[in-house]
Amino acid sequence: MRNAILLGTRLVLGGYLAVHGAQKLFGAFNGPGLDQTANGFENLGLTPARPMAIVAGVTEVGGGVLTAGGIADPLGPLALMGAMTVATAVHREQGPLAANGGYELPLTNLATAAVLAAVGPGRFRLGPGLPKVLACAAAGGGAFLAAASVAQLVCAQPVASSAMQSADAADELEQDAVFADIGASDE
Repeated sequence: MRNAILLGTRLVLGGYLAVHGAQKLFGAFNGPGLDQTANGFENLGLTPARPMAIVAGVTEVGGGVLTAGGIADPLGPLALMGAMTVATAVHREQGPLAANGGYELPLTNLATAAVLAAVGPGRFRLGPGLPKVLACAAAGGGAFLAAASVAQLVCAQPVASSAMQSADAADELEQDAVFADIGASDE
C-alpha cells in the first residue's frame, strides 16, 4: 500500500510540474511559452529574465520527470523543492490562499516534494537512487540557487509594481483634471 501511495504521489506531483515547466518553455498545454515567461520574470525583478525562465522551466520539467519516474532519487524532489521555494516567494505578497493569487499551491507542492525527498520513491521506480555524495551536492547547489533567486525577488523592485504606481498616479492626475473641469463649468 505504501509503495502504491508513493507512486501515485510521485506521478501527480511530477506530472503536473513537468507540464507546468513545459508551459513555460514551449507554450505547451496552453502555456505562455518562453518569451512571455521571460517578460513575466522581468516584471518580477528576476534577471537576467530569459536565462532565469529557462532555468525555471528546465527545473520543473526535469524535476517533474525524475520525480514521476523515481529516477536518481532524491534529485527530482530536490529540484522541485527549489522551484517551489521560489514560486512561493513570488506569490508571498498575495497571502496564503490561492483564491487571492497566493502561495497555497506552490507551498503545497514544496511540502509534497520535501516528503518525497525524505521518504524516498518507494519500490515502484524506474532507476536507482543518486549516490549520497551526489545527493548532498545537488541539495547544496539547489539550495544556493533557490536562496539566490528568493533574495533577488525580495530585494527587487518589480517592474509591474512601478508601472502600476505610475498608472495609478496618472489616473489620479486625470481624475483631478476632470474634477477641475467640472468645477469650472459649474461656476
